[in-house]
Amino acid sequence: MFRSRAKTEKAPAEQLTAADSQQTRDPQAPKGRPTPKRSEAQSQRRRAATQPRDRKAAMKQARETRRTELARQREALANGDERYLPARDKGQVRRFVRDFVDSRFCIAEFFLPMAVIILVLSMIRVGQLQTISLLLWLGVIVMIIIDSVGLSIRMKKQLNERFPNESKRGAVAYGLMRTLQMRRLRLPKPQVKRGERP
Repeated sequence: MFRSRAKTEKAPAEQLTAADSQQTRDPQAPKGRPTPKRSEAQSQRRRAATQPRDRKAAMKQARETRRTELARQREALANGDERYLPARDKGQVRRFVRDFVDSRFCIAEFFLPMAVIILVLSMIRVGQLQTISLLLWLGVIVMIIIDSVGLSIRMKKQLNERFPNESKRGAVAYGLMRTLQMRRLRLPKPQVKRGERP
């Protein structure tokens, strides 16, 4: 009883699969995806050809490309080449801010040497020297704040005049952070001399 029923159920299924395999797809029927452009297909083929098949070779190739990009960025930071600079240093606005800061003396750039001197004075166990170091510390901080406020006001004014339609978001903070670095240690390297107008 069960055997005959199973045979009758299997027979139509076998006939359906045989009929499906004999049918071919209509050439006019859509294939379900758009045909890629020639340039896209060629770039995909090139990418597949350049990417190595095994994981070790792929990691080695990624390290090499990262190393060359970092070397290019270091060189750009040294000579100011705009094409290979990091994203935070790119653009006309950032270049103007760098030149604006590099063209003048800022009290903040002498903060580190002064901080070392004040620290040495404060470590000496003489009451008067410790009082002097504390007063020097307060004086340096007040002068840096006054100089930074004046610099940021002048910088905002110049940026609004020169770049009225461009985004200036974070440009003033970028300039103030640059003033805290000593001129020799600034990256990208200064492209203008002191006293030159940017």
